[in-house]
Amino acid sequence: MQTLSGTAIAELALTGLGFTELEGRLYCALLEGGPATGYRMAKRVGKAPPNVYQGLASLTQKGAVLFDDGEPRTWRAVPPAELLAAVGGAFEARRVEAEAALGKLLQPVADDRVYQISQADQVVERARAMLAGAREIVLFDLFDAPLALLRPDLEAAAARGLRVAGLAYGPTSGLEGVLLYRSARADVARARWPGAQLSLVVDAAEHLVALMAHDLSAVRHAVWSDSAYLSCLQHSGMSAEIRLAGIDAKAPAPTAGLTLLAAAPRGLRTLLGPEPLPETEIEDDVA
Repeated sequence: MQTLSGTAIAELALTGLGFTELEGRLYCALLEGGPATGYRMAKRVGKAPPNVYQGLASLTQKGAVLFDDGEPRTWRAVPPAELLAAVGGAFEARRVEAEAALGKLLQPVADDRVYQISQADQVVERARAMLAGAREIVLFDLFDAPLALLRPDLEAAAARGLRVAGLAYGPTSGLEGVLLYRSARADVARARWPGAQLSLVVDAAEHLVALMAHDLSAVRHAVWSDSAYLSCLQHSGMSAEIRLAGIDAKAPAPTAGLTLLAAAPRGLRTLLGPEPLPETEIEDDVA
């Protein structure tokens, strides 16, 4: 297997940022060899002068190179940090514009299907979006790595006044406003479970269940659904696990309000439709 040189890696990194192959090669050649005329650059990179001049003009428009007004004209690469800052600023401006335009097209529709998610970053972003959109109650079951990533989002949900409770498999301190217990099977799960588990239920209206590599670099299996019925089942099961962990820990914090019938979140209300939840069931459940 051929090992790429540092220059080749740098050129590939630039193509990943939207530069053409020739633009990346020209910029890196200017960094390595210093300022040069277009004719000399054509010799350095082994390309036809017309193509090189066109590439240098494009790099000038992107703010990647500077040129003098002498004859012949000489180009100089701007420092990488300066270039990347400019690229980042331009990307952020386009991202904001795209977000506004795409947001106008979005028509949220609950379809009750179960969708597969194949990318680890997508799993994390889906979890963050769920937490940002939570209105009433959040339940979770998180291994150490996903818990560390989602900590700020869980605390933000709790700060908005939501009930946030869950299970962890390591230390359970430090989450502001979050009711957190260590799973009774933490040691066994950490030793035997084939990856990092992420389970999240929001308002009993949508849920995300994912098994990822321990370093969160890949997804083994992940599904998301906004099925009210399936999400209610997930909420019910997870609330039972959390309550049992609280009992095992002899914790003083109340957990009865986490149950599906006691919390009566919007997923359950959607499932019931116009039918009211019987008061006797709520009382029995809280008790």
